[in-house]
Amino acid sequence: MANSYFQFKQFLVNQDQCAMKVCTDSCVLGAWADVTNARRILDIGTGTGLLSLMLAQRAPQATIEAVELDLLAAQQAEQNFTNSAWNRRLKVHPISLKAFEKTNPALFDTIICNPPFFQASLKSLDAAKNQAKHTGTLSFAEVISFAQHFLTVDGTLHLLLPPHEAKIFEKDAEAAGFFTHKILWLEATPNGKLLRAIHSYSRQPSTLEIYHLAVREKDNTYTAAFKNLLQDYYLIF
Repeated sequence: MANSYFQFKQFLVNQDQCAMKVCTDSCVLGAWADVTNARRILDIGTGTGLLSLMLAQRAPQATIEAVELDLLAAQQAEQNFTNSAWNRRLKVHPISLKAFEKTNPALFDTIICNPPFFQASLKSLDAAKNQAKHTGTLSFAEVISFAQHFLTVDGTLHLLLPPHEAKIFEKDAEAAGFFTHKILWLEATPNGKLLRAIHSYSRQPSTLEIYHLAVREKDNTYTAAFKNLLQDYYLIF
C-alpha cells in the first residue's frame, strides 16, 4: 500500500485522496520537461499536484494553473499547493479540460500532462482509478485541440505515455500541426525494458533530439543519470 504522503526536499505531497499516487515516471516528467522561459504553465489532470509543484520549484518566474476533474484529488492538490512555498503562483481548477477551455484562459507557454492512456483495456471496480487511467474522461484529441487553441506560438507541450500510446499521440499531434522536437525514453535498466516515453511538441519545426534514461543499474542501484535528474527533489540523493 502506498504511503499517504511523499516528502520531497522542498515540498510535501499528500496523496491519500488521489487514485494515482506519486510515481517515478511522473517525477521524471516533472524534472525533465524544459520550462526555462515559461511564464504561464498549465498542468492537465494534476492529481496530487505533483507536476505543478515540481515545476514551481525550478521555474520561479512562472505562474502555474492546474486542471483536475476528480473533486477529491483537486481538493488535495489545492491543499498541497497551499502548504507549499509557492502557493501564490499555483491555482487548481476543479473542472474538466472542456469546461476550463470554455473559460477562455490566457495562452500558456508550457502545457504538461500525464494523461489517462488505457483506451480499450479492462476497467477496474474503482471509479477514481478508471477516471485517472482510462481515456474516457480525457481523450488525446481533447489535449491536442486545447493545445491548438491555447498554446503560444513558441510554446511547448510535454506528455508522458507508455511507448505504444505515445506513438498514437505523436501521429495525431503531427496531423494537427505539431512537431516532435524531443523524446526521452525511460528505461528500467540500461538498454532494458522501455517503461514510458516523454514527448515534447511545438509548432516550430526543429531537429529531433532523442534521449534515453535508465532508472536503475543491473545491480538495482539508481543510475548516475537518474540521480542527477532528481537530486533537487528526492531526499535520498
